[in-house]
Amino acid sequence: MSPMAISLIVFLCVFGGAMLGMSLRAVLPEHHLNADSRDVIKAGIGLVATMAALVLALLIASAKSSHDTQSTEIVQLSADFIQLDRVLAHYGPETRDARAQLRIVLARGIGQTWGSGSYQSAKLDSAEIKASADRFLEKIEQLAPANDLQRSLRDQAMQIMADLARMRSLLLEQTGGSIPIPFLIVLVFWLVIIFVGFGLFAPANPTVISVLLVCALSAAGAIFLIVELDRPLEGLIQITDAPLRNALAHLGQ
Repeated sequence: MSPMAISLIVFLCVFGGAMLGMSLRAVLPEHHLNADSRDVIKAGIGLVATMAALVLALLIASAKSSHDTQSTEIVQLSADFIQLDRVLAHYGPETRDARAQLRIVLARGIGQTWGSGSYQSAKLDSAEIKASADRFLEKIEQLAPANDLQRSLRDQAMQIMADLARMRSLLLEQTGGSIPIPFLIVLVFWLVIIFVGFGLFAPANPTVISVLLVCALSAAGAIFLIVELDRPLEGLIQITDAPLRNALAHLGQ
């Protein structure tokens, strides 16, 4: 389900809770809403609001951390491609074919993964990309170092290739969100309880209803940001492929 659809459902639930509270106020007996009852209800709502604030802060921090981590991985992946190309360039002219194949691997990866305008992680595991990577690996394995320097450079290239393979596996495994759905469900449930309490003691006039509407929109907006940040490779706040395209422009130079 898209973040926009999730936030819309949250808004309807939360604002509906406020309207439910106003409806309950009209039908509950008067002694259910006297001063003593209000004190207990307000204390309970305060407790739930505190827990909701803590969980909301936790989810935002977790989603932001996931977004930043994957953004760093894309930058690191780009840097590894450039570094691998530089190592091969220092090795000697016999790596010309391998460097050309490296450029094909990166161009094909960008084209298939981001080519449609949205990130498609499954394409990282496509047969074409794996075949291109295998051809590049064969060219590196065919290198015959003539001295210690070339031997060291070949070992560096193999290490960087291992890092690239590990980063690719990470990107494949991180396609899903890191935030458990039960967390969101419990948080939304708490928000509904809070807004029911707001509506229970709020006068039914346009000003109050407008304020509750804005508050419900704000709560839904917070959930929207959480879900968007938790899916950094898709949506409105997605990680850009600019570092990879910049790396592609530098390969072979």
